[in-house]
Amino acid sequence: MSEFRIHHDVNELLSLLHVRGGDGAEGYIDLLQKHRTPYVTTTVSAHSAKVKLVEFSKTPEDFLRKYEELKSKNVRNLDPLLYLLSKLCEDKETLQFLQQNAKERSESSANTTTTTSYTASQTSTKMSMQELDELRKKLGNVTASSNAPLPAEVTRKMLRDKHNKKNPTQPNPVFPNWVYDRPALIGDFITGPATAADPAVTVGTLPLPTQEQALVEDLLFVLIGVDGRDITAQPVLGRQNRSFIVDSTLDMSIKELVNRILPVASYYSTITRFIEEKSSFEYGQVNHALTAAMRNLMKEYLILVTQLEHLQRQGLLTLQKLWFYIQPTMRTMEILASIASSVDKGECMGGSTLSFLHDRTFNYTGDSQAQELCLYLTKAASVPYFEILEKWIYRGIIKDPYSEFMVEEHELQKEKIQEDYNDKYWDQRYTIVQHRIPSFLQKMADKILSTGKYLNVVRECGRDVTCPDAKEVLYTLKERAYVEQIEKAYNYASKVLLDFLMEEKELVSRLRSIKHYFLMDKGDFFVHFMDLTEEELKKPVDDIVPPRLEALLELALRMSTANTDPFKDDLKIDLMPHDVITQLLRVLAIETKQEKAIINADQTDVALSGLEAFSFDYIVKWPLSLIINRKALTRYQMLFRHMFSCKHVERLLCNVWISNKDFKEYSLHSAKWFSAAFALRQRMLNFVQNIQYYMMFEVMEPTWHIMENNLKTASNIDDVLCHHTSFLDNCLKDCMLTNPELLRIFSKLMSVCFMFTNCMQRFTQSMRLERLSQQGATDEPPAQSEAAEDVEKKRQPTKFLSDHADAVQSDAGLEVTIGKFDSNFSTLLLELLDKLSIYSTNDCEHSMISIIYRLDFNGFYTERLEKMAVERSQKAAA
Repeated sequence: MSEFRIHHDVNELLSLLHVRGGDGAEGYIDLLQKHRTPYVTTTVSAHSAKVKLVEFSKTPEDFLRKYEELKSKNVRNLDPLLYLLSKLCEDKETLQFLQQNAKERSESSANTTTTTSYTASQTSTKMSMQELDELRKKLGNVTASSNAPLPAEVTRKMLRDKHNKKNPTQPNPVFPNWVYDRPALIGDFITGPATAADPAVTVGTLPLPTQEQALVEDLLFVLIGVDGRDITAQPVLGRQNRSFIVDSTLDMSIKELVNRILPVASYYSTITRFIEEKSSFEYGQVNHALTAAMRNLMKEYLILVTQLEHLQRQGLLTLQKLWFYIQPTMRTMEILASIASSVDKGECMGGSTLSFLHDRTFNYTGDSQAQELCLYLTKAASVPYFEILEKWIYRGIIKDPYSEFMVEEHELQKEKIQEDYNDKYWDQRYTIVQHRIPSFLQKMADKILSTGKYLNVVRECGRDVTCPDAKEVLYTLKERAYVEQIEKAYNYASKVLLDFLMEEKELVSRLRSIKHYFLMDKGDFFVHFMDLTEEELKKPVDDIVPPRLEALLELALRMSTANTDPFKDDLKIDLMPHDVITQLLRVLAIETKQEKAIINADQTDVALSGLEAFSFDYIVKWPLSLIINRKALTRYQMLFRHMFSCKHVERLLCNVWISNKDFKEYSLHSAKWFSAAFALRQRMLNFVQNIQYYMMFEVMEPTWHIMENNLKTASNIDDVLCHHTSFLDNCLKDCMLTNPELLRIFSKLMSVCFMFTNCMQRFTQSMRLERLSQQGATDEPPAQSEAAEDVEKKRQPTKFLSDHADAVQSDAGLEVTIGKFDSNFSTLLLELLDKLSIYSTNDCEHSMISIIYRLDFNGFYTERLEKMAVERSQKAAA
């Protein structure tokens, strides 16, 4: 069972039971996924489960009748359902909960119905007896029509329309109307009003030998679907068995013997109708093959009737001899008619027909003749299915004109992998349709799907692939034969695609190239790039010229060690519509209660700077885009933007450090706020640098090495996808990007650092301009040519000081401002450390605890963190 199916079934069950609260669906889903296996490890016995349920049921006859009805329709997973229900009957606690739950739901629905009926009774009028009778008739007609099977013409039209809707370019061929309008062509009984006159002498008045000869001749006609004089067929409705009327004046001994032989004629009628109906194009190749095999057996049956007729003409065939000769055929005809009825009732096609035949073959274990017959039919019916299977597992091609094969193809464009975040080409281009899987291939379904997918990818790259171990797949009762062939094809396909991606397309080298840029692996490149683009990225995003950024990126690549990267030309600039925190929160809020609130909150037009909107993008072509798809690139982008923002704040703090060095020539060191600002800047720089070190060297590098080693041992492309996705998910989780609470605190800390650097930069600029104005006042008058420029220089400090009056304050005002920054930073940092300690303890996220050890290396925050933990435990106890 797929992960999606588990999610769907668990949510559906919880909604049916009206279960609220607790761990919710996720807890049950995780539990089921931990205990599921890729193979069917148990085969349940339905008989013991059925006995238990019959004993438990209040109406055992109705239960058995319903079970037989579902069994005749070949309902899949019926026996496992019985087993589950029998286990529920044994579990008293679960049974009591279900009974209580059913009672509560019935009471709530009754209350709703009562309210509705009370409201309706106030506005409605009394129904007359005539209207009541008409309503009763309509309901009776609806019930009758729902129980009756659809006419064959309607069924064929529905199947044809369904197929044509899926495959508009390949419509099903259609038989001409005269094939169905001429009943004499079918070979079955033609029932209608009697036209022949009654014989003058009834057969019962004749002597016994004459009666016997007349009945033998009649039976020979009836056995091939033609009415006799004294035996006539009754019309059939829907899927009923054919019944006959025998002349009532016959001798009782002869009549009894005739009634014993007549079931063969009924079986013949059922089989003939089935063959003619299922031979239509709409029912698929498997049913065509099945009916062809049945038609061959019916030829043998007709040869038998011809031989009996020859004996009858020679006067050597009596009723007793006819009964003797027909004995071996009767069992065969009974089995064929039973199979025909079950396939017809279950509306089986393709894989479901093969599942039914396979189960029926196993059920006849102990009856060698019946099992041999069913095995013959199953082998014949499986030939077209296995031909489709062979093309799929040996060449990666689906040729399924009647939509019978277990793998279904969807029209998806591989080019969208690089464009659409939600595109699921690899998962949805080819999918498994559960009801089309033959039960004997159920265990191998996933490998069959993967085998064809792997070959299909290589084939779409222009390479012709054919499995060297290709052999004809034949149905046998021993599954090992075709299981081994599927395993060989799977191993070949896995190796071909993996070698193609790893060696010819250089997947690992591509991933290393992405790591250089998105995970900031090339330090000198980023120094060059940020130096070159700093002024451009400070502008509002609408004022940035992308070609200029692309040119600067190209220059930085050529000037750094990244110049040796053969794939550097695939790196591109991307300006995003949201800042990184908004993007992450929007992603984390998907399918949660906060989703709508966050989307609505983001409607406000906030002018982003280039630094906030900046990101890298990467061009990946088919088939590497299967691995490095838009989802993977978006994860890389989120990691890069997070690291890039940290790097930007670090550069700003380093610039403040440089500015602080310039202040030493002034008397500012005597002011209290200066030492406080210096200490705060150092704490902020320590925080940012340690966070960056943790993300790059304690999260990304070790996780990357684990992924690289796993890729070396990967046996197929699905393993590669899994390892790559796991690497990105672990990086996002350990970098605190998947926890909204930690993300918000971290965002606030970065904002405080950014605002602090802005404040210090404004003060620095003010001090420098003030010094320039003082120097201009003490210097001698400049030359006449420089007078205008000097006047302008003198005006600039005045203008700047007037614009930033809030930045140039008294010592007391600056001390208060720095104190607020210090208080906010300390509070947020403590909150972050506290949350990290909670998550590392409760959620076993031990990798995050190293952040605490790095930031609290000398125990500076330990006492306050312990105090917060005590307060939290006291609140919890209260």
